[in-house]
Amino acid sequence: MTKRPGTGNKKSLPGQLRIVAGNWRSRLLEIADVPGLRPTSERVRETLFNWLAPRIEGARCLDLFAGTGALGLEALSRLAAETVFVEKSSSAIQALERNIETLGATGATVVEGDARTFLASAKPRLFDIVFLDPPFSADLLDELCRLVAESGLLAPDARVYLEQDRAQPPPELPPGWKTLREKTAGQVRYSLIEVSV
Repeated sequence: MTKRPGTGNKKSLPGQLRIVAGNWRSRLLEIADVPGLRPTSERVRETLFNWLAPRIEGARCLDLFAGTGALGLEALSRLAAETVFVEKSSSAIQALERNIETLGATGATVVEGDARTFLASAKPRLFDIVFLDPPFSADLLDELCRLVAESGLLAPDARVYLEQDRAQPPPELPPGWKTLREKTAGQVRYSLIEVSV
């Protein structure tokens, strides 16, 4: 798992994750040793949060397939009001909870369970930003986009972040979803979607 060196003297090491910017800039966090766990790279997070800069402060975020929590913790570092982390691996959850405690992160809620089950059964509430980064091998984005659209969890004018293997075709977007930005980095295609609900 290779990480791009960050600015300054601190660098991420194998098994560590670096917060790119915000209140916890350059803080190094633990990565759980879980097969298939693939934290979103610093380069991709930097670009994504540049895209989200006008709307991240005070945002309510949902980090599905949270894994290391890289996206949700980056959001909280940049003054998002809250992030709900959904993850089914107990090892990943334990590492994520230790990282939340290390940072003293308020506004973080960890939910253990399957993302699809969460979307089907979550209590009604509205999220401004949803991070959707499932395991590449599972090829779930088409189904997940539909489930998110049907969940009733999206605030008006919400944004959905999608990350996938660049070899896979982009998912079919539900009605009212529009791609605002899209880029590739290495084997990753990532995009920011505008949702009209």
